[in-house]
Amino acid sequence: MDEHSIDIVEYYTFRYSEDARLDARPQARLERMRTMELLRDLLPPPPARVLDVGGGTGEYARALVAAGHQVRLVDLVPSHVAQAAGGQPALDAVVADARELPEDDDRYDATLLLGPLYHLVRVEDRLKALREAARVTRPGGRVVAAAISRFAGPIDFAATGRLTETTIQEARALLTDGVNDPRSHFTPAYFHRVEELVDECRTAGLTDVVVHGLEGPAWTAAEAAANGPLSEVVFTGALDLARVYTSEPALIATSAHLLATGLVPQKDEQRLRLG
Repeated sequence: MDEHSIDIVEYYTFRYSEDARLDARPQARLERMRTMELLRDLLPPPPARVLDVGGGTGEYARALVAAGHQVRLVDLVPSHVAQAAGGQPALDAVVADARELPEDDDRYDATLLLGPLYHLVRVEDRLKALREAARVTRPGGRVVAAAISRFAGPIDFAATGRLTETTIQEARALLTDGVNDPRSHFTPAYFHRVEELVDECRTAGLTDVVVHGLEGPAWTAAEAAANGPLSEVVFTGALDLARVYTSEPALIATSAHLLATGLVPQKDEQRLRLG
């Protein structure tokens, strides 16, 4: 395990609880709801074989199992895997690195990478993870990968009244390299531009790549209204707009999270691409 992986394991083991994140605030609720809606549209009908890489404590895996899918969860953090395997229902879960999956070629109908990409700062590592996801997914199957938008943090700070001169300077720095300041309250991370995410997916060999903006352009309004009398009205409106503008090119990057989807080429397509 390299130093960066150790940092991630320590962060999620001792400093941050992943359990309740997806219900903690309007942005996270939108992320969860829209991710599940898109997975219902993108995944094959159950019982599909799904590998959930970086699946945390099993929030999405359990929902997919409940929908009838056959799911295996992989995560770098041993405590996450223990919670996933020990919860209700218990999940098939193993500790592993997204860059080196302990799985056979072509084993799954779909592979999810809903966490690893933004924890991998080097492009070489992100490409390894995407190529591993493609390797274990059957030809014609789908890879679904999440990323954090380059602009998410500073926009969030502004919406919630936390924007300072320091965070403005950090926003300027992010425009250049996309690497999260390690002095922040998050792990070292990489925040994507939409075009970068598309390019990485294509470089990893995926075809028909489409990127969705998960929370939509009004998620910050839902955050700003969270403690007011119109909180649920504004949240519902934000959810509606997230659905309407899900893949609108001009608005994708305004979401906090990006969701890329691409297909693993058929074998003859792969030969043509390599040839």
